[in-house]
Amino acid sequence: MSAVLAPRVEMLRMGSGDIDEMLAIENRVHPFPWTRGNFLDSIASGYSAWGCRVTGELIGYCVLMIAVDEAHLLNLTVAEKRQGMGFGARVLSHAMRVARQAGALILWLEVRPSNGKALALYRNFGFRQVGVRRGYYQATDGAEDALVMKHDLAEVSA
Repeated sequence: MSAVLAPRVEMLRMGSGDIDEMLAIENRVHPFPWTRGNFLDSIASGYSAWGCRVTGELIGYCVLMIAVDEAHLLNLTVAEKRQGMGFGARVLSHAMRVARQAGALILWLEVRPSNGKALALYRNFGFRQVGVRRGYYQATDGAEDALVMKHDLAEVSA
């Protein structure tokens, strides 16, 4: 009888050597993905980039900009084949923990109104909409608004 081992799930810091893997996921998931330059600039600027690996395979990641007592979630993406399995929640929880540990009191983000899965995740974690950025995102028909959401990191969350 052989034992079935649970897959090893790790949250690891991402660097420039991980960009090809991040781009592969980004390009499959998003109609208007981040570019190599976006990832390179974020990492070179010292933003906090973290990847979720399952038995070594990158399946999701986030990029956080942390400044003084606020943080901004710039990107959170989970590979399409791993969506709906709780990995988005795992990555978001990690991002919130990293922001708190860095002294952030508030976590900000923008999200497309058409991204129902992301909206549900953020709302489940206690994010609330505080504004709209008109025409913020590129879209096939020109531009799409962004919902601006925030979370008080001192509050208890999911």
